[in-house]
Amino acid sequence: SDDVRSDFPYIRDFISKVIEPLDIGFDKVRVSVVQHSERPTPNFYLNTYRTKDEVLRAVTGLTLAGGRSLNTGVALTFMKNTILSPANGVPQLLIVMTGGGSIDDVAGPAEDLKNIGVLSIAIGIKNAVEAELQSIAFSPRFLFNLPAFGELLNIQPDILSFIKSKMGIESPTIIGKNNIVFILDGSDDTRDTFKQMCQFVQRVVDKLNIGPSRDRVSVVQYSREPQVHFYLNTHATNQDILNSIESLKHQGGSPLNTGRALDYTKKNIFIASSGSRILEGAPQVLVLVTGGRSQDDVRAPAAALKKDQIVTFSIGNQNADVIQLQAISYTPGHTLTVPQFDDLQTIEQKLVSYVKRVPRQPRRLPQTTTGKDS
Repeated sequence: SDDVRSDFPYIRDFISKVIEPLDIGFDKVRVSVVQHSERPTPNFYLNTYRTKDEVLRAVTGLTLAGGRSLNTGVALTFMKNTILSPANGVPQLLIVMTGGGSIDDVAGPAEDLKNIGVLSIAIGIKNAVEAELQSIAFSPRFLFNLPAFGELLNIQPDILSFIKSKMGIESPTIIGKNNIVFILDGSDDTRDTFKQMCQFVQRVVDKLNIGPSRDRVSVVQYSREPQVHFYLNTHATNQDILNSIESLKHQGGSPLNTGRALDYTKKNIFIASSGSRILEGAPQVLVLVTGGRSQDDVRAPAAALKKDQIVTFSIGNQNADVIQLQAISYTPGHTLTVPQFDDLQTIEQKLVSYVKRVPRQPRRLPQTTTGKDS
């Protein structure tokens, strides 16, 4: 539609970057592109081009169809009736990108696609409606909500991984094996927003690949003192983690001692007995969500985390001290801020993409203790 005119180059670039690694061919992966506003406009069909070069040239030459409103439901029905062919037994993937709300019904056509086995990935940008994206996405793992079109390339690895896994193509990327610890500000200042913090963690967890040999998650809450809710080896399934987060109670208390929480987490969570695979070289990720300024020193604990190659992401609202957050983060670029915790969903996908790109570390030799004569 007209609303994405200035951002259309981002869309073209994203489509190209998704297509480039694929094995395009008439008896391999086929690609079609359809634009939609008031009505769908096919740019090319699944059988229009036979080679990757032809497809990429067509994408590079795309121009905006335009239009004043969005009928996303009509576009989904068009895809089902005209473009996709599940009856052939070939996996059908649909990537829907939208930057606004639809004026027609989306839920019905989206359900029709699910009923015939089409795996739909919903990508919302800027003014997209979350409820519509949830209807379109085949599952929550297939939903991405981004604050700006410039963020599209951040999710390209995730989209490509989905495509390759669902199409039965072996992916060269390593299955996620991250140790991820969330530290949540449970002080008096977050009493009214703690639920939003927990829901944010749940949405992030739902996009991870949870399992004993895959991603592991721990949650710590803190105010004056830190309190662990569960360790990296406490829960083995996604649902168990989500249920545990759902049951979290706000701790309360003051003052806010972020430094103490960081030190506690390093010494008590990122260790083998708590489920950390730090000796195996698995990426160690810490996600701090805080709504205030720490009253104790954060620099020394943060430096100790960096020395151990623990990658810290700091997330704060308008009440947090940005200078402190940047000192805590692995690099200043690992700092994310939102006006209010109600806005956490705007940085959700960026965080997930960053976490999935944290590199593995070399295996470490376990520390041994040698006895000494007294």
